[in-house]
Amino acid sequence: MKLLFDQNLSPKLVQQLADLFPGSVHVHPLGMGSADDKSLWEFAKANEFTIVSKDEDFNLLSLAQGFPPKIIWLLLGNCSTRVIEEAIRAEHSAIEALARDPNTGTLVIR
Repeated sequence: MKLLFDQNLSPKLVQQLADLFPGSVHVHPLGMGSADDKSLWEFAKANEFTIVSKDEDFNLLSLAQGFPPKIIWLLLGNCSTRVIEEAIRAEHSAIEALARDPNTGTLVIR
């Protein structure tokens, strides 16, 4: 599974999680750091990424338009990149299950 990290997350997560999610990217190196949510949605859909964000808007897009792309919605509040990395690592099995589940579009990590 390839992850697309939203602008509200650290680009460091790509490298920190490369062992679990090879091929993942952050929006900034793609030149999409200031792109609107709909553009990121379309990019993720076309390129088979799962979007990782703290932004509720992607969950709302998923509810309105269906999926793919799938969404990992981080409800972790204001926290360090290390805490985010640890949370994603702790939920690795759930993230993999999300990828296989044809009936679920969003995974919430708290």
